[in-house]
Amino acid sequence: MTEGLRYAYAVVRDTGTPEAALDALTALEEVRGVAGEPVRAVRHLGLAVLAGAVPAEDFDEGPLRRRLEDMAWLEDMARAHQRVVDTAGAESCVIPVRLATVCQGEEGLRRMLATGRERFASALDRLEGRVEWGVKAYAAPPPPQEPPAGAANGPDSPGASDSPDSPGAPGAMSGRDYLRRRKAQRQAAERRWGDTEEEARLVHHTLSGLAERARLHPPQDPRLSGVSDRNVLNAAYLVRREDSAAFAERVGELAGRTPELRVELTGPWAPYSFTDPDETESADETITPHQTGSAGADR
Repeated sequence: MTEGLRYAYAVVRDTGTPEAALDALTALEEVRGVAGEPVRAVRHLGLAVLAGAVPAEDFDEGPLRRRLEDMAWLEDMARAHQRVVDTAGAESCVIPVRLATVCQGEEGLRRMLATGRERFASALDRLEGRVEWGVKAYAAPPPPQEPPAGAANGPDSPGASDSPDSPGAPGAMSGRDYLRRRKAQRQAAERRWGDTEEEARLVHHTLSGLAERARLHPPQDPRLSGVSDRNVLNAAYLVRREDSAAFAERVGELAGRTPELRVELTGPWAPYSFTDPDETESADETITPHQTGSAGADR
């Protein structure tokens, strides 16, 4: 069946032999797509797109637009899309297709390959034998400090209006002393954030030296990630497959360097962040302070 809607996941190279795209398809034998469908390859002009048939009631233009407003449905679809791409890319080079790319039948998939042929072929040439690793670093908040004597009578405490400046009150803190203490705490916190941002810059600089390319993503929103610690580094690194073990080992070494900075490694992934040459950054890109404070994709 060649009619109906087809959901596209990734593009691979087709050498024209019966075995072309076989590695990717073999890996996907037990994996289902966004609608629970099997994934197959559609070939054209030296390329093959991995795609699956999806129902019009969910993926036709109107229904899909409404569906994309359902965050739970969107999250499930994104996870299924990523699962297909990462499974196919585990042993071979794949170029991920943008989320929610739907074509009219296999002919629509072939038109997509024809239109993007030069871009897909160039990306496959650049990314052959490479994988993406994700590194996130978080600055944990400082542990709560014991209030000094008299802090309970500071301006923010219950009953403060009755006693902070009362002469003779044991351990009483004046309003002026309280403000000085709060200022010192803020300054200490600012120094601490500055230290962790500098550590994040050093981590990024070190890992960029081990990667062919590096890209900084916006810091993750804690409301979406569920992580309350401040995200001071959210980066992707393009690494040769044979160098992956050394890269992961180096990340582990950096993770133990300072207790104030928590470093997390994810991957290896298909090279999501490096498929478009216009969106890549050189490996010696450094973090500026404003970049360390705020999807990519949650990988």
